[in-house]
Amino acid sequence: MKIAFFDTHQFEKDLFQEMANNHSHDIVFFETRLNHKTAHLASGFDCVCAFVNDQLDAATIKILKDLKIKLIALRSAGYNHVDLKIAQSLQIPVVRVPEYSPFAVAEHAMALILTLNRKTHKAYNRVRDNNFSLNGLVGFDLHGKTVGLIGTGKIGSKLFSILKGFGCQILGYDLKVQEELQKQGLKFVSMETLLQNSDIISLHVPLTKETFHLINDKTLSQTKSGLMLINTSRGALVETKSLINSLKSGHLGSAGLDVYEEEAGLFFENKTDQILQDDQLARLLTFPNVLITSHQAFLTHEALHNIASTTMDSINQFQQGKTLTYEIV
Repeated sequence: MKIAFFDTHQFEKDLFQEMANNHSHDIVFFETRLNHKTAHLASGFDCVCAFVNDQLDAATIKILKDLKIKLIALRSAGYNHVDLKIAQSLQIPVVRVPEYSPFAVAEHAMALILTLNRKTHKAYNRVRDNNFSLNGLVGFDLHGKTVGLIGTGKIGSKLFSILKGFGCQILGYDLKVQEELQKQGLKFVSMETLLQNSDIISLHVPLTKETFHLINDKTLSQTKSGLMLINTSRGALVETKSLINSLKSGHLGSAGLDVYEEEAGLFFENKTDQILQDDQLARLLTFPNVLITSHQAFLTHEALHNIASTTMDSINQFQQGKTLTYEIV
């Protein structure tokens, strides 16, 4: 098959090229993001392979249909950037990578917690400037603290295991109570109870109409003063304006963000020589108690291999006329 890869990055090219060669697929890598303005680049291809910030809205998918694209393969677990109804109506199957490495994301969430708490990023920079003062570097013992997990699926359950090792008390909220996690010590509670009792809250739910701006003025007002908020899921789970207001008031103690609701056009790019035009992101970067990474939680060797392997398996299944294991239906 001829496959057009959009929004491609150096860290993934070699893996995909190697796997494509093994199955006689022809890949062309485009660094540009896929949207209705760039969709014409897919002319002459059988399949498009898209990443998290590509825009597969109705207009884009209709163009892809006109170009005779037969398959949309997502190199991601989330699919909120795809108009599935249009894709289904035009009979273009959409496949994804539902699980690439829950360990990678859970471990990054833990890294954000530890870094924010013990301020190792600040200590590193101080020592490099010959500043060995400890003022302003006081953290707290994680042992005995209450951590709320909103979403206890693959990633949330892995973070639960990590936090358990630190001696934390862990609350969970999910639409489905998992008895096995209950047996291991995870206490499932209502959202209200989780918000009111957690010292740290970590988000691990997909972005849907129901979870859009899940964290907002109302939910933040229900939390403990000094709360640490961690988001390694999807940026739009958190209403940025509400986040900034809570940080300014001092109610929110700290925030660790690997995602941002307006990250498209910023994250995954080198903007060193440009003026940051996003005022809300610029404001967040002024807070000393905010740590932002650019959507890198998934970025491990193991995860990249699994993403490439699962994506190519789906493409091979389609080519061979087999049932698509990871089709979004």
